[in-house]
Amino acid sequence: MTQAAKRRRGTFACEACGARLPKWSGQCPDCGAWNSILELSEPARGTRDGGYAGAEPEVLDLTAVGAEREVRGGSGIAELDRVLGGGLVAGSVVLLGGDPGIGKSTLLLQVCAALGRHQPVLYVTGEESPQQVSLRARRLGVSGDGVRLLAETCVERILGVADSERPRVMVIDSIQTLFTENLSSAPGSVSQVRETAARLVRFAKQSATCVFLVGHVTKEGALAGPRVLEHMVDTVIYFEGEAGSQFRLVRSVKNRFGAVNELGVFAMTDRGLREVVNPSAIFLSRHDEPVPGSVVLVTREGTRPLLIEVQALVDESPLANPRRVALGLDQNRLAMLLAVLHRHGGIGMFDRDVFVNVVGGVRIGETAADLAVIAAVLSSFRDRPLPLDLVVFGEVGLSGEVRPVPNGLDRLREAAKHGLKRAILPAKNAPKGGVSGLELVPVRGLREALDAL
Repeated sequence: MTQAAKRRRGTFACEACGARLPKWSGQCPDCGAWNSILELSEPARGTRDGGYAGAEPEVLDLTAVGAEREVRGGSGIAELDRVLGGGLVAGSVVLLGGDPGIGKSTLLLQVCAALGRHQPVLYVTGEESPQQVSLRARRLGVSGDGVRLLAETCVERILGVADSERPRVMVIDSIQTLFTENLSSAPGSVSQVRETAARLVRFAKQSATCVFLVGHVTKEGALAGPRVLEHMVDTVIYFEGEAGSQFRLVRSVKNRFGAVNELGVFAMTDRGLREVVNPSAIFLSRHDEPVPGSVVLVTREGTRPLLIEVQALVDESPLANPRRVALGLDQNRLAMLLAVLHRHGGIGMFDRDVFVNVVGGVRIGETAADLAVIAAVLSSFRDRPLPLDLVVFGEVGLSGEVRPVPNGLDRLREAAKHGLKRAILPAKNAPKGGVSGLELVPVRGLREALDAL
């Protein structure tokens, strides 16, 4: 028997990646996760309801298919619309993940209350009672007009109610609590999550209902359940935020109807989540006087330029191997930048601990932060503060060159809008006409950047 045939007949699956296995083992051979193999219960033959009985498949010519622009509707929350790519698309399925207590249910209840005034909305709660949801709505001060509430975990019953209610928006809180009667495994298992999600996706496409799925996350921050769950849905968004901070970030990591890595910023208050219209203002400390180790970076999250503060602390290390700690940045990239600084700048930090932090809990995944990190580290190392009205961005290569980054003009306009006066940037990002109110200092290599600093 071939390996592919064995996998098709397998009765075990990895709850981390969804791989099918013919027998149990301690470690998943596909993703390497330990103790993640669970027994998989398949539905009985003939019990799977695909919803396509009697329908003949139709093959279409691509040129004959209409390319009408998708019709979007507002969610009532502008920051969420930005993350979704402009609003809700009929028939789309959105998966929302995040740590416990970060505000997933709060955000979706506010969305339901905003949409319920104009269209039918169905809120399906599998973790809370209707009384608990009602208490939360009263605490948030939102109206429940037009919002229908259903406490159920059986997907067949949920779809039966949805067929009769015909909502335009449906919220499932959460997908890990649902089960189908065709499987004997417990709710939250790989087979149950995959099958119930497939039923809901099929319902959304056939009825043009926008469906929100709330997903639990693991301790590593990834969505719990099979990885195929993220492939089945149209949009995957995550809640981010530091423990104890009032600010919440909503980021899209997959979006079939818009740009990925869009960022929405919220503030958690006693009345729920409030939109932050100007997020650059909250990520800048605005010190009364210049301090060493602090510099302003203009990064780009999706289509939005964002001003944030990068802080660094360089101190003597009592250890044989000095520490390199990066919060909000890739730690390996910090080590690489320190090596470039020594090789092409002549400044070594072999006996120093280096700590770098991005203020506000933002995670930066782009290389435009390289030059700002070097500037902050050097400022702390020399104990010489940088001007408060300085902004720095640019990618630093291994050969010491400063490389351009995308959308340089948008970054400069954002910096000028917030009153910054001087910008150190890659030479190829400098616009010919300049930017009003902003002095540009283009640099081509690391040594030029150090001289400019």
